[in-house]
Amino acid sequence: MQNVKLASESSARDSEQTMVEIGVDQRGYYGEFGGAFIPELLYANVEELREQYLSIIYAPDFQREFQQLLKDYVGRPTPLYLAERLSERYGASIYLKREDLCHTGAHKINNTIGQILLAKRLGKTRIIAETGAGQHGVATATVCALMGLECIVYMGSVDMERQAPNVARMKMLGAEVRPATSGSQTLKDATNEAIRDWINNPEHTHYIIGSVVGPHPYPDMVARFQSVISEETMWQLEEQVGRNYPDLVIACVGGGSNAAGAYFHYLNDRRVRLIAVEAAGKGVDSGHSAATSVLGTKGIIHGSRTLLMQTEDGQIVEPYSISAGLDYPGIGPLHAHLISTGRAEAVSVTDEEALESAFDLARTEGIIPALETAHAFYALNKITFNKGDVIVVNLSGRGDKDLAAYMKML
Repeated sequence: MQNVKLASESSARDSEQTMVEIGVDQRGYYGEFGGAFIPELLYANVEELREQYLSIIYAPDFQREFQQLLKDYVGRPTPLYLAERLSERYGASIYLKREDLCHTGAHKINNTIGQILLAKRLGKTRIIAETGAGQHGVATATVCALMGLECIVYMGSVDMERQAPNVARMKMLGAEVRPATSGSQTLKDATNEAIRDWINNPEHTHYIIGSVVGPHPYPDMVARFQSVISEETMWQLEEQVGRNYPDLVIACVGGGSNAAGAYFHYLNDRRVRLIAVEAAGKGVDSGHSAATSVLGTKGIIHGSRTLLMQTEDGQIVEPYSISAGLDYPGIGPLHAHLISTGRAEAVSVTDEEALESAFDLARTEGIIPALETAHAFYALNKITFNKGDVIVVNLSGRGDKDLAAYMKML
């Protein structure tokens, strides 16, 4: 197991509690989940990343550039907002980590800033990405425009229709958006197409994976770039409530990058309950769901061993969710480990419940959340907690992209 410093070297608010034992070993496993199951043609690329990512991202010059861009370009730190009306209703202190206020409207930009800086230091000139809800695609197109690099984003045809505003944003930013027309034509299939591209163009191409999925070192690397979420939460809570940890952290989980970032500095702090909220779709047992922790078994998808929705003979079961960002048949290996060991509690939320929660948040706190994030908020109705608990909900994205779905409810 590795003990590493997670917070930036330059942070003025470093403390002993920013040192945690990461649950990934040298082979890239979190317990029995993880690893790197890759085609031989990608071995050199993945091995290059594995050998260099830690030394590159913790180098002082990298950290200076990364931290400056997070501050001046992304707009960090994002607020930790006490939602007073929600708090009064639930009898707890409910804080919202406002990742929706990041440039591009979601947490995804934290990771794409980090990976574009890494790609430049590796001499890559062409960037590819996959996207479901479109937020990662927009964030990738944004940083490619910033750095003047070629950008190709793969997106399922179904997702392109239901997330049309984000497709338009990507194209305006200069990215080429390529539709994935196989399978369910959603996130899984976009990821397949991106991997095929990488196999065919390994030398000068960097694949910016948007979640804590894929072969090692991607799950660990993405989690580290997103760890700024919990790093900020620690000192913000210290300022507001006099301690640097909450009683609960709630986040939605598809692949799980926003949850990984929100949990990161609390992974080994047993005072903090970690709540992972998945998409139940039309119901966990309806045949139209993406509740992987309930329906999944151990398997390999997109380069790592994790929990996966599959048939007895190993064929992937097509996931379903109203939310494009949670419409994935697996979860990241970190989350598979956390849930299987009981460190995180999994909660399943249906389409209808998520929609109800989105309208409730809009009319209670004046915040329109992304559909992914709306799932996380409904978990407040499904878990038990004590009166006066301090709860942090990671508000991972804003709802502009989902207005078409919301308007159908009006």
